[in-house]
Amino acid sequence: MAQFGKIKFISGNVAHVEQIASAEELGDLMNVHVVFEAPEQAILGEVEEVTDEVIKIRFLGEFTNNRYVSGVIRKPVLSSTIRTINDTELSMLVGVYDETTFKVGRSSIYTKFDVCADINNLFANHMAVFGNTGSGKSCGVARVVQNIFSNPKLVSYNANILIFDAYGEYKTAFKDIGKLNPNYNYKFITTNIQEDTDFPLQIPFHLLNLDDLTIMLQADKHSQIPILERALKLTRIFSRDDEQTERYKNHLIAKALIAILYSNQITANKKNEIYKVLEVCHTNDFNFDSTIQGLGYTRTLSECFEIDSNGNFGESVLITEYILNHIDEELEMTEEPVNAFYSLRDFDKAMEFTLISEGFQNNEQLYDDSMLLKVRLNSIINSRIGNIYKCDKYISTETFIANIVAIGNKKAQIININLEDIDDTQAKIIVKIFARIIFDFCKGMKKRASIPFHLFLEEAHRYVQKDADVFLIGYNIFDRIAKEGRKFGFVMDLITQRPTELSETVLSQCSNFIIFKLNHPTDLEYIRKMVPNISADVIEKQKILQPGNCVGFGGAFKLPMVIKMEMPNPAPN
Repeated sequence: MAQFGKIKFISGNVAHVEQIASAEELGDLMNVHVVFEAPEQAILGEVEEVTDEVIKIRFLGEFTNNRYVSGVIRKPVLSSTIRTINDTELSMLVGVYDETTFKVGRSSIYTKFDVCADINNLFANHMAVFGNTGSGKSCGVARVVQNIFSNPKLVSYNANILIFDAYGEYKTAFKDIGKLNPNYNYKFITTNIQEDTDFPLQIPFHLLNLDDLTIMLQADKHSQIPILERALKLTRIFSRDDEQTERYKNHLIAKALIAILYSNQITANKKNEIYKVLEVCHTNDFNFDSTIQGLGYTRTLSECFEIDSNGNFGESVLITEYILNHIDEELEMTEEPVNAFYSLRDFDKAMEFTLISEGFQNNEQLYDDSMLLKVRLNSIINSRIGNIYKCDKYISTETFIANIVAIGNKKAQIININLEDIDDTQAKIIVKIFARIIFDFCKGMKKRASIPFHLFLEEAHRYVQKDADVFLIGYNIFDRIAKEGRKFGFVMDLITQRPTELSETVLSQCSNFIIFKLNHPTDLEYIRKMVPNISADVIEKQKILQPGNCVGFGGAFKLPMVIKMEMPNPAPN
């Protein structure tokens, strides 16, 4: 055992101790934990510098009443006896393996000891996993999740772990989770089905709200939001497809046609505008072949708009009367139905009626804004992304989430959602919509946090960014989950190699960190400034880590410690 001399002096949070260790012992002293012992005092320190004459030991915390308390209020007395930490004290620091903990890995300094984190302290709080490419992030995350389900003293049946997998690499790591316990199940959801056990990625379009549509169609102006709001209202009203809905459609078309007829345009221009309206918005009563009854004769709607020799519509009286008969202002008070079912194409049709509605017509700015939305909407409808939002019938949010976690008549604890075939822009939209739906579900539960959800975001810097969402809709869903999610049982776990690209709000709310080797000075400086309670010592430790080794610190760890993780079995792809 290394021998320590007396305390020479104490400067700040560091004790300068006389060096009396032998040459053989000097190499083993670095990062060793020692205890300053005195009557009614046992203060923990860590060796951070060794010279020929002095050993510098930084104070970490205090052992009191058979438990460890982080932080030091009182300094050790100069007459303290200094010794290396014993096994009992070390067990308080690294944790004991029981029904409330799981193995994170083996201590890199105390190789006989496993580091066991409290499950609630780690997984009831947001967590961040940082590291360079090749440092072991994916393997580390896979190992942590495997270890949770490997604990024979704890059956985590109620777990709901949603992994948004940027590269489809976790499929091999978790597919055999049922071998650990027959109650455990794994579900793989993807846009590119390769095996019989794969499930298609689907989000029913009717579950999207106005905020989701604003994000989905990448609106960038506040003026576009009323267009989407009106279109969403009309989509829900039109979903009933009954007589009142038909009358409402007729009312909207009639209002648009009257506005054109009474405008100060020349007749030829009026005709062009009217034909544009009838081309995109038509019903049985308003289409080119609709029959209009005159006194002893009939005309089609298109014939009524023929221009006579005087430059006027030949049947202006007849058509005006016909149009006015279909205007009913009370229909504007039509309420949206609850639990309406509609598709992307239904929304597209409702957009057309929105653009002929009062307030939108003949407004060039709104027209330009809406055309941008329509182009994006049609690009989704006509691409493979549109298949994600297809649904055959109405399902509620509760049923949708139940379907996500169900695999046959069993429950899946790990749901792996593969996004490798989707570009970054659409992947971010899909993750945000998923997060919003689940967050609202968790908030709406009568018994708060009774169904917990974990959102593992691989390549989190692609999604958790400082977007224009706050400017447009007043919030960013990841910021909201970071600030409010814990109380509702919705927790995020961020896995990234570029912490500088993450939202500062989200990062500031993370309570636990597992940091593999990071080299980029910008990332290191960002972590130092943004991560609460991080010390220069932690930053220095992670710079020299080998692949598979990490620094774990935060609420789940008694003190920052270097952990060597085992390779996951099986490993990610």
